[in-house]
Amino acid sequence: MFKLSLIPREKKFIAFFEQGTQNAVKIARQLKDMVYIWENVKERVGVITDLEHQGDAITHQIFDQLHRSIITPFDREDIALLAHSLDDVTDFIHAAADAMLLYKVERPTHRAKDLADIVVQAVIEVEQAVSEMHDRIGRKQLLKRCVEINRLENVGDNVYRSAMAELFDDSVDIAGLIKWREIYNHMESVIDRCEDIANILEGVAIKYA
Repeated sequence: MFKLSLIPREKKFIAFFEQGTQNAVKIARQLKDMVYIWENVKERVGVITDLEHQGDAITHQIFDQLHRSIITPFDREDIALLAHSLDDVTDFIHAAADAMLLYKVERPTHRAKDLADIVVQAVIEVEQAVSEMHDRIGRKQLLKRCVEINRLENVGDNVYRSAMAELFDDSVDIAGLIKWREIYNHMESVIDRCEDIANILEGVAIKYA
């Protein structure tokens, strides 16, 4: 059975990670809303930017706590990797949204909507996995979350490849190709980082089995 029995001061790390993943879910949903509704884009990107800054603040708190703590709930290296990967999730979501605004895309593609759907699903799975870390859950349950995130990454990879193929099929629009290639890269990177988080959590589960 995988359990994390933490003393009160150690629980700060889990609390910070819960705050960070909850914030990541908010920013992911904002991205999805933006590509589906496509109204008030500048204002929506502003909201995403504010949430990304909140994520940065949480990451800073995690590392500050890490530097000040002698005892940690799991390996310090895993805490640092988890914090970096979670920070990357919000950074890449923000980068995708900001690129759409900066490049003045006419409207999101259906592939952008597909990727946004997968981003939300993957980030929600990450949030649920992290929220369960201190609840004495079974190791199998956490590993099932990780498997689902890996599955979503495979789905996202397939959508990303299809999106890129479609871009190069329409090679007449070179400007559009350049714009959407960057946006797709950012969105796929979000899903990749979710898989990184799943791998870290899986490693923690195995170490503390």
